[in-house]
Amino acid sequence: MGVELIFKIAAIGIVVSVLNQVLVRAGREEQAMLTTLAGLIVVLLIIVKEISFLFDTIKSIFNL
Repeated sequence: MGVELIFKIAAIGIVVSVLNQVLVRAGREEQAMLTTLAGLIVVLLIIVKEISFLFDTIKSIFNL
């Protein structure tokens, strides 16, 4: 879970940055910004899912 999550987030960041640079060089700044925003939302959804899993684990440990 730990290292795989870091690699997944890093891969998304690399893909988004490459797409951003390509779109900026092509003169499509609006699409570049939307691509960056979409990448950020995807990473935040992944992190929220992992935090939810963490809270569920804590609840089960302490029998809450």
